[in-house]
Amino acid sequence: MVRVEANRRDFLRGLAAAGAGLATAGIAPAVFAQEAAAAGSEPVVVLGATLVDGTDGPPLPDSAVVLVGDRIAWTGPAAHLPSPTGVRTVDGRGRYLVPGLWDLHTHGLDLEAIFPPLHLANGVTGIREMWGYPENRATRDKIVRGELAGPRVVMGSSIIDGPVSMLQPPVTTVATAAEARAAVRTAVAEGADFVKVYSYLGAEAFAAVADECRRAGLPFAGHWPYRVPQPVASDAGQRSFEHLFGVPLYTSAHRDEFLRTLAATPFDPADRRSFFVLARELDRRATEAFSPWRAQEFFGRLVGNETRLSPTMAVNKVLCSPLDTYAHDPRLKYVPRDVRDAWVEQARIRTPVTPEEIAQQAAYFDAQVELVGAAHRAGVPLLAGTDCLNPYVFPGFSLHDELAHLVDAGLSPRRALQVATRDAAAFLGRSATAGTIAPGKVADLVLLDANPLADIRAIRRIDTVVAAGRVYDRAALDRLLADVEASTSAGANARSVGLPVHSCC
Repeated sequence: MVRVEANRRDFLRGLAAAGAGLATAGIAPAVFAQEAAAAGSEPVVVLGATLVDGTDGPPLPDSAVVLVGDRIAWTGPAAHLPSPTGVRTVDGRGRYLVPGLWDLHTHGLDLEAIFPPLHLANGVTGIREMWGYPENRATRDKIVRGELAGPRVVMGSSIIDGPVSMLQPPVTTVATAAEARAAVRTAVAEGADFVKVYSYLGAEAFAAVADECRRAGLPFAGHWPYRVPQPVASDAGQRSFEHLFGVPLYTSAHRDEFLRTLAATPFDPADRRSFFVLARELDRRATEAFSPWRAQEFFGRLVGNETRLSPTMAVNKVLCSPLDTYAHDPRLKYVPRDVRDAWVEQARIRTPVTPEEIAQQAAYFDAQVELVGAAHRAGVPLLAGTDCLNPYVFPGFSLHDELAHLVDAGLSPRRALQVATRDAAAFLGRSATAGTIAPGKVADLVLLDANPLADIRAIRRIDTVVAAGRVYDRAALDRLLADVEASTSAGANARSVGLPVHSCC
């Protein structure tokens, strides 16, 4: 033991003496070894992997990445590293090291025995939880305190919608500007990282939300509020639009006709979902008359405002597929029985049934993929999100599907990977601390058995995940999955409330 400690100190001193990257990390080389030892931090070296650091730089074969505590302390060629005797090493030979992934549209964090470990087991080390309420804020706090293993969490507010809402509590419904401002102030008091706006929010209330968010310095994002022209919502500062809602309309030759139809249709308190169904059908019909010049105009507006599109193609694919498509999906073993039952009931009323509907929806999904590609080529920044907790959208697993859909839309595997890493961190204002593999950044990493730059599906072939410096090797990841399956079989953490309360698509 004494020899191991001495070797560890020798390694830290050698790393400090080399100094490479330590200044960038905000670490004074002269005291690096001393501080690391005092903190009880065991250095971890990922050795020999091809480093795909999330930047535009070329991959670095035979690399070394040194982790101390929850930070990256050094990166570079393995040949430049002091001998890592006495420190923990992770064998990266023949493998590829990428930044931890972000899913920027999630729900269900408070299914504590199910969702947080599924994110980690799939290399998702950060999420944007799109509906803040007490239970998932409590789960986030457990993760922060180290009481629960899970991803980093950026937490939204309670969803803010109009008085006729498709959602049930804990949604916050507002009818006036004063109520909207009060809802934002509540979000600030509850510690929300952003405000979530929803589909039936009125124009006056939306303007009040936007203004109050500016006053509070709090970003806002969410659905397209149908009573606000989408370009106007972008101008007002909405940071992201989810699910592609409205994007087909604003890029269609029939834009004005379809928008007049929506404007003339009231929200019906007796059938709260009817307007949403109409809007989705108009979006589908709009894709049949795509207009390049309208798309150029609309996408240019988003680019100018730095408004992101979060297409959530994972959930859109489900909505466009027949009910039985996922009936035997092997990932269902990780989903509690009552959630699976609720999924069947939700999908039954939301997915195509007749041969004509099935063909229409398949074509609609293909058109959505093409639309994402057109937005990307126009320079619109994209987000990778899944909308997990909606039917057959699985925590972690479905982000891999989302990245594959982005590649299908025309992004290169490198760009798709960057959307879920570097670009996600930039959107969240975390570029200085996350999103790429560099000294000083958080130790969130994924070690893969195959090259994701050659085939994005390699993102599924995970050997090791590092989350906040904690190393989960393949055996540990398999134990996470086994524990989830066991909890699912026992019915643990499956809520008895209706799923529509906590899924928003």
